[in-house]
Amino acid sequence: MISQELTWQGLIPNLSSFQTKFVSSETLSPTTLSDIQPRLSDGIQHFVDEFAQTRFMFIKSDESEEYLSTYANAIGPLLVDINTIDGDYQLSEDKHSFQWKHGIKSRFSSRTAIAYRNWIEPEQLFGHVTPSLTLVPGLLHQLNGGILVIAANALISQPLMWNRLKDMVIRRQLEWLPYSDSQPLPIEIEPQPLELKVIIVGDRLALEEFEYTSPEIFESAIYGEYEPVMFFEDEQQLTLWMRYIKSIIDSNKLPNISVDGWLPLVHQATRYCEDKFTLPLDIPWLTRRLMDAVHYQENNLLTQNSFNQAVENRLWRHNFLMERTQDDILQEQIFVKTEGEVIGQVNGLSVLQYPGHPEAIGEPSRITCVAHLGDGEFTDVERKAELGGNIHAKGMMIMQAYLNYELKLEQPQPFSASIVFEQSYGEVDGDSASLAELCALISALSLQPIDQQIAITGAVDQFGYVQPIGGVNEKIEGFFDICAKRGLTGEQGVIIPMANIRHLCTKAEVVSAVQEGQFHIWPVEHVAQAITLLTKQPYFEQQAEEENVHLLALIQERINQANAPDKARLPWFLKWMS
Repeated sequence: MISQELTWQGLIPNLSSFQTKFVSSETLSPTTLSDIQPRLSDGIQHFVDEFAQTRFMFIKSDESEEYLSTYANAIGPLLVDINTIDGDYQLSEDKHSFQWKHGIKSRFSSRTAIAYRNWIEPEQLFGHVTPSLTLVPGLLHQLNGGILVIAANALISQPLMWNRLKDMVIRRQLEWLPYSDSQPLPIEIEPQPLELKVIIVGDRLALEEFEYTSPEIFESAIYGEYEPVMFFEDEQQLTLWMRYIKSIIDSNKLPNISVDGWLPLVHQATRYCEDKFTLPLDIPWLTRRLMDAVHYQENNLLTQNSFNQAVENRLWRHNFLMERTQDDILQEQIFVKTEGEVIGQVNGLSVLQYPGHPEAIGEPSRITCVAHLGDGEFTDVERKAELGGNIHAKGMMIMQAYLNYELKLEQPQPFSASIVFEQSYGEVDGDSASLAELCALISALSLQPIDQQIAITGAVDQFGYVQPIGGVNEKIEGFFDICAKRGLTGEQGVIIPMANIRHLCTKAEVVSAVQEGQFHIWPVEHVAQAITLLTKQPYFEQQAEEENVHLLALIQERINQANAPDKARLPWFLKWMS
């Protein structure tokens, strides 16, 4: 079982077959919501068509201004049969109430068919009555007969407003509220007819609130999702995404993208999705990338240099924490070896996400394991110190179960071991270090050293197969930066899961180093491949040229010796004489 090293072409998306489409990009027309979100658009169409029956729709989506306006703009052209409601309030003859009079054009009449709000106060939504008996219309008066698109958190944060809105929409009556909740209405006001539909936009946790508090509404409502990514494997799919970018450019009045500008934008997009065959439909993220590139436009075009300069500038502005972390390693305040061999020590790879910081930071971590005679207990120091999360603990238990199964012991395991992330003072979670921890354990039990020029990441299952992990690009680059600043030896590299090949989109420096043979990336499918690369020793009998020289045999031999009956012990002076 041999691991094949990746070439530099495998580190970036292969877009050579799409070059002709980039050349003809100027002829592309902007796309619409129905083109990129057919399932959501179909749900919206059903919602509009069922005006008399269905009053509520829920959309799982980011609830920022960009998304709300996108939905409102898409719904507007569909509202062709909306009936406006005209009327006015007049004081009764006895001056004890306001009565609604149909058919009179007034400030209480419908003015628009669609409106969206990220936040709104109750008096702005429903209108209110002032102490001087002046009726002030709200958004619902202006929108009567149309559709309101509103952010879920605006309703969750104001449950009384949500209950009133829900009640009014269901009963089709727009009632008046006093200027202050602590005071009743100073005069009786007749409700006016209300024909309104409501679209509530929020993430899954926000929509769960409505499912729990208003199950009768949630079950009868139409549901839709804004799909944040799209898959592309052919020219037609890429063309659709490029048309989508054109629509964002047009709506924000930005410069067009040149022929050579599409390549770096697609690279950024696939890296953001962590998948070579996936492109993002995240409106704020894409708009930010385009606006960053505008600062470096050339001849009113966004070129390859525009996007590259924007990325370099953004990373430079955000790089303080990464530089400090790397300085700690380079100044040996945090010990990470990139040369030599050590028994029971391996360079793991982790991704740090600091609160309030926009970039994920890749950083190598020193993982050590010591084994000694004991009762077979494997100690997870992070868990014991309450610094390890549940997923990390799960990965550790899977790793231990695999090794015990692989050794096929007929007697108790005589060695105890402890595994720790050295110089780690925060919580550790995730199972992406379980492959590194397993390799450190095998090294400690077999007494075979691990090459410190290689770092490793990956999760393992109970059969030793390596499973994919997240943040693979940041992890590779975190170790590469340390090696590059210390000086590349030509033997350094990273072991990653085979399943993560499709997620690779590394920076240009890594691609160049791999192309020149100064850095290496090995994808593996099984722990046998990983530990063989790390120790330069075969893992099991099928890999070994001679019997009893593979790692499993070395471990079993140590276990057999430890379990052998103790020899008769001589007095200390006889041992000295012998």
